[in-house]
Amino acid sequence: MAADIIELARQFGRYGYRMATGLLNNAGWHVNRKRAERTWPREGLKVPLKQAIKDRLWLNDGSCVRPRPEDRQPP
Repeated sequence: MAADIIELARQFGRYGYRMATGLLNNAGWHVNRKRAERTWPREGLKVPLKQAIKDRLWLNDGSCVRPRPEDRQPP
């Protein structure tokens, strides 16, 4: 079962243990959600963070100005 969960995580990077459990159940496996939840971090799997959404490009007066940082942030 762990190998199937790892394969699903490789195919669908944004899916978590809940979606993987559902896919395995639809494929004919009987997988308990709690077991998949325990298996997920034990196998070193995690869902990558979503990228931050940038602020909108326009203002209410119709201008198109994106605010820029005043100082460069150190790495």
